Amino acid sequence: MNYDSALDRAYDTLPERTREAGDRLQVPDPVGETDGAFTRLTNLGDIADALGREPEHLHRSIQRELGTNGQFDGDRARYNGSFTVSEFDAAIDAYVTEYVTCSECGLPDTNLVREDGVDMLRCTACGAFRPVAKRPQQSSSSSTPTLEEGKTYQLQITGTGRKGDGVAERGKYTIFVPGAQEGQVVEAYIENISGTLAFAQLA
Repeated sequence: MNYDSALDRAYDTLPERTREAGDRLQVPDPVGETDGAFTRLTNLGDIADALGREPEHLHRSIQRELGTNGQFDGDRARYNGSFTVSEFDAAIDAYVTEYVTCSECGLPDTNLVREDGVDMLRCTACGAFRPVAKRPQQSSSSSTPTLEEGKTYQLQITGTGRKGDGVAERGKYTIFVPGAQEGQVVEAYIENISGTLAFAQLA
């Protein structure tokens, strides 16, 4: 048996999930509608289905990331304030990083389960598992912000968003830096902060 035939035979015996490991997570773009002092996310249910998670769980995370309150209504939700599609996109990226993506193999083939009172993320592709870290509530009396608009910070890029942006963490903030790559240390200018999400550009 020659090399090519042996390689084809080995490839054919791989489990289907492993063979599709390179496929990226296909998540619908968020659809937002402004309604006075509120913004609706009209396809919350479709996004949650694509992620394999409960819509209400995703909704609670989006509230936290945007730093606002809202109302859950089945397959859609309403949030207090005016938010752009890019802000919803970033909130969903943060959710994927925390509650969907395996930290070992980087694949989205995971189940979110509760074991002994602890939320665990278990990967069906590589077998890895980890507790889902709950972020501490930030005190409104804190006088020293960890991030400010209009300032430049040195950031360690520790992840990649669904659309290829570099992702960094600083204090309570998740920062998206287009053009940055995972593993880099970059100087980034903070353009906008929304809740616990921040949007930057390379300085």
